[in-house]
Amino acid sequence: MSARPRSARVTAQAKVNLFLHILAREKSGYHQIETAFCRLALADDVVVHTQPARMGGIRTIDCRGADVGPAGRNLAFRAAVAYADARGWPAGFRIEIEKRIPVGGGLGGGSADAGAVLRVLATLDPKPPTRDEVLALALSLGADVPFLTLRSPLALAWGRGERILPLPPLPERPVVLATMPFGVPTADAYSWLAATRSSSSQPIPRVLPLNAFRAWDALAPLASNDFEKVVTERHPEIGAAIGFLSSTKGVEFTRMSGSGATVFAVLADGTAPWSVAKDLGAPATALTTATALRVAPVQIIDD
Repeated sequence: MSARPRSARVTAQAKVNLFLHILAREKSGYHQIETAFCRLALADDVVVHTQPARMGGIRTIDCRGADVGPAGRNLAFRAAVAYADARGWPAGFRIEIEKRIPVGGGLGGGSADAGAVLRVLATLDPKPPTRDEVLALALSLGADVPFLTLRSPLALAWGRGERILPLPPLPERPVVLATMPFGVPTADAYSWLAATRSSSSQPIPRVLPLNAFRAWDALAPLASNDFEKVVTERHPEIGAAIGFLSSTKGVEFTRMSGSGATVFAVLADGTAPWSVAKDLGAPATALTTATALRVAPVQIIDD
């Protein structure tokens, strides 16, 4: 194993769920999902410094730009611990994150950071793991993390998020994000949804035509989110943002991402994002970004 400290950085890109269907609940308590993940240009900056045992095996994380709670609950920190425990390397690490992705908004910010850490460690590892080994670690951290560990800007996913079909990226489009001053805990959203379903009316997977993922106008009719109804009933301001953006000229389609609370609007080619965002009402705050054509590579900065 390497006895030298090494470092690398990567941008951890946010995601939206172009559609999200919640299927049957397993005996384990996990729900099966069916979703289309799309990465955005909006991203956190993640730097990981690895340290050999002779430097004390210290493990730390420094997160700037948002309060993400104690290290033990931070997904990026947990990802590094899981990697080190599984691989026996690195003995110590220091993670630095510059947050730009809103926390707790359904944009996968914590999961993106965790995926970025796994990618960096796999790149720096003197004995690199296989893709499947990395994805197994990613799945142990959450349903969004496997996709956000791969170098794919667009993908379909099933199961708990571990069955992934990477797809070629759709043409780049501007995106407006309506962020809220609150988040929606995923566990709450699942509980609210479960209360509306009976054992005799469990949803089944849909047949998804792959040609629908070749153009935005073909994909738009598939766009839906099973969480939307139960979440907007409790947070009508999310429904108001969906309604406003859906009725605004230049918007291709709009949905809530994940369990909320962020609403995203994919705009038609050539539409100026701020022409859509400027009239978005409180309490929503508008951010502008774009869909991603590529996933940023890991950059070694101390070899």
